[in-house]
Amino acid sequence: MARQAQEPHRSPTSFPPIPAALSRLLHRLHKRGAPAGPAPAPALDPAPRPWVRALGVTGVVLIGAWLGLLIVGNVRTPVGPMDTTMTLRPSLNGGTKINVSPLGALELDSHTAPVRLDVDVDRLDPVRSQALVEHPELISGLQDEITRDVQDGTAELAFRSCVAVVSGATALGLAVYRRPRRALAAGGLALALLAASGVSAYATWNPKSVLEPKFSGLLTSAPSVVGNARSIVTEFGIYQEELARLVTNVTKLYEATSTLPAYQPDPGTMRVLHVSDIHLNPAAWHIIASLVEQYDIDVIIDSGDTMDHGSAAENGFLDPISDLGAPYVWVRGNHDSRTTQEYLSRLKNVHVLDDGRAVTVAGLRIAGSGDPQFTPDRSVVAQGDPAERMTGIRLASALRDQEAAGTPVDIAVAHNPVAARETDGTVPLVLAGHIHKRQTELLKHGTRLKIEGSTGGGGLRAVQNEKPEKVRASVLYLDRTTRRMQAWDEITLGGLGLTTAEVTRHLAEDPTAEPSPSGSPSGTPSGTPSPATPNPSP
Repeated sequence: MARQAQEPHRSPTSFPPIPAALSRLLHRLHKRGAPAGPAPAPALDPAPRPWVRALGVTGVVLIGAWLGLLIVGNVRTPVGPMDTTMTLRPSLNGGTKINVSPLGALELDSHTAPVRLDVDVDRLDPVRSQALVEHPELISGLQDEITRDVQDGTAELAFRSCVAVVSGATALGLAVYRRPRRALAAGGLALALLAASGVSAYATWNPKSVLEPKFSGLLTSAPSVVGNARSIVTEFGIYQEELARLVTNVTKLYEATSTLPAYQPDPGTMRVLHVSDIHLNPAAWHIIASLVEQYDIDVIIDSGDTMDHGSAAENGFLDPISDLGAPYVWVRGNHDSRTTQEYLSRLKNVHVLDDGRAVTVAGLRIAGSGDPQFTPDRSVVAQGDPAERMTGIRLASALRDQEAAGTPVDIAVAHNPVAARETDGTVPLVLAGHIHKRQTELLKHGTRLKIEGSTGGGGLRAVQNEKPEKVRASVLYLDRTTRRMQAWDEITLGGLGLTTAEVTRHLAEDPTAEPSPSGSPSGTPSGTPSPATPNPSP
């Protein structure tokens, strides 16, 4: 009993006492494993996974390289007589694209790589072109010169592109990561990507791609003008001759225009420049601008066929009209579509006439109607002269309505002479084109019909003719008080391969009489053809 009283009382669940060292160890482990307070909130921005980080770096490299190429990755370099701009662009298929504004573009399947070579033909250099005109023997070495120019340009483009992609990727990497090491890594990856693209382009280079180009825009008709690529290769001597004519055409026409005698403005005379049938010849705009300046033209009247196919791709060809230096009055020809007409109506300084509409421009009341037939559309059968006569009858009716309203018309305009003849007796002067021949006729009831030739020398297809078609325009002199024509100058320039410039003065009193000898145009109407260059080229 005494022993039981000395022993402590134990409950059924009691454990033997824990040694002090073990107790301290368990306490320490408990503090490490159990939270001392409330559990911390989960992290809002966990560390990115490796593939997310790699995707981000790739995006920075690609965007930075593209921005670098966009800003500084291009080279302006001469190629023969042309000034061009070469640029590398990101692409899924690679290849080469040559842009010849406003005529269109051609694409070559030259290589397979994630970059494409764009070559923009900016302009034809008049100095280098003139050298070809004065020294035809240089044509034989033109191919080698172009080859050297392309090699030099691509070498410079490769260097600039390397600098561009490295700078662009490094700059963007620094802006995104704010760490120089990562920025330099992005630049290095961009350089490696460009080098890999270059190796791929070199390995897949296809020199025969020039034999199978893909044309777009107006250049789709290029094979019919200069032959296809295979015929150029097999008959390069003939192609050289045609190429020389095409290259020098614009330069020769510039030169011919500059030799025209300057006109001394007469305050009592209004001057109208009549042009027609430009047919997509870009040289026409430079010729017209030169005539506007030299003759102090008040208004330009275009009697249609400015285009060739009337497609939307051709519309860019019309943009220089707004900068010719004089108001431009236009009617639709049978090669001008409604799309052409809508585009022109939105241009600055252009007045589109149709359905007998009349406008007052530079003090002259002018009315006109567009051609009722769009002949390039082969899905519609042309109705011929009956449709033209009906258009002329409607135009004559509109002219009578204008006179009855007290706003008589001074000049009427129609593209086809068949339509223009129907206005006889309703207007003093009617202008037309279409036939590519210059004619002047005093109609039965007193209206003078003035038909202009082709101001575009027949257009870009002129090289298909055996003899080049001449470039024609006329300056009409009207009395400022009566609005009646007193005289006109017929201006004739040599077409492809020619540099002649003739100015012939006619009196309105007797349109059938032969012109009398004269010198240059002046305030006194008179004149005969006066060649501006005594020895025209063959």
